[in-house]
Amino acid sequence: MTIRVAMIGHGFMGAAHSVGWRQAPRMFDLPDDVEMAVVVGRDPEKVAASAAQWGWSEWATDWREVVARDDIDLVDIVTPGDSHAEIAIAALEAGKHVLCEKPLANTVDEATAMADAAARAAARGVRSMVGFTYRRVPAVTLLRDLIAQGAVGRIAQVRAAYRQDWLVDPAMPLAWRLQKEHAGSGALGDIGAHIIDMTQFVTGLDVTSVSGVVDTIVRKRPLQASGVGLAGTAADGYGDVTVDDIALFSGRLSTGALVSFEASRFATGRKNDLSIEVSGDRGALRFDLEDLNTLWFYDRTAPESTQGFTRILVTEPQHPYLAGWWPAGHMLGYEHGFSHQVVDLVTAIAEGTDPHPSFEDGLSVQRVLAAVEASSADDSAWTRVDADATVKG
Repeated sequence: MTIRVAMIGHGFMGAAHSVGWRQAPRMFDLPDDVEMAVVVGRDPEKVAASAAQWGWSEWATDWREVVARDDIDLVDIVTPGDSHAEIAIAALEAGKHVLCEKPLANTVDEATAMADAAARAAARGVRSMVGFTYRRVPAVTLLRDLIAQGAVGRIAQVRAAYRQDWLVDPAMPLAWRLQKEHAGSGALGDIGAHIIDMTQFVTGLDVTSVSGVVDTIVRKRPLQASGVGLAGTAADGYGDVTVDDIALFSGRLSTGALVSFEASRFATGRKNDLSIEVSGDRGALRFDLEDLNTLWFYDRTAPESTQGFTRILVTEPQHPYLAGWWPAGHMLGYEHGFSHQVVDLVTAIAEGTDPHPSFEDGLSVQRVLAAVEASSADDSAWTRVDADATVKG
């Protein structure tokens, strides 16, 4: 069987997903063949160039026509968040498998509608997955596996942070990621969603309540030449930033353990610093994306004379996903997670199982994001994460 893929969108994430679709069938023995059938974008010239550069067989400008085509089996959504729900629901109802970039949607209501559509589609054998790709970094999957095996014991505390600095310069132009109607939220949803999902993934626990604050540091930015039509534009050449630049919040897991979260696009000098540390009564594990082939493990049960954080180089064939790549000690990079994402999705489709993270997992993260915003609006009051994500707790 051949899975014919249509990708909707072709920006930065489009490039990353294209690498995944190209590499996975060449490096792994997939149960089905994959064909990069068509890429969709609004600008004919730009999408044609993307198709030629990344290896898509054809290009188009109308996603609705592509979704309706009988020769398309899977729709990969890499557009801004304001279009995720419409495209994903249409694709699922048309019987197409769906891969959708994170965060799943811009609101809890949208994410709920998407999860409901995914559940209906699953009953017909149609699969869906949300692209929290950092789950597929081998060291992160190994971290999850070690926790499940009891390596840290009872979890007492988690520290998770994602820091970037690309907005420190106030001259950085206004872009769609800085507009709430397109992005939903700023640092909170863009990178905070990753650390929420990673925390829930590696611990196997849900974030049940939060207390936090979000803030916008630079509130107006210069318009781009292509920025005509952006909401909040002004005659002086500046437009309003309507999302947060930084989110700082605490969370409580379903066991009662505490988590500290930091999501910032104003962390000067930090380019793509995602880190997580899980501490328990038997040990601790730490991962840093800027050293993504490494996992640090502290074994509290070892003799006191040899206790200390031990560096695990996650490049061995027995480590998650590594058997498909290079000899031991040869490093992987950022792009490999997108290949692993394809492997897991195509395998689930072939086996008739529901892949993870599911749309329900994406909805879970969306509820936490909404609870953080509600908490910030209520003087950082502790707020329970539930269906409406606005209940004080």
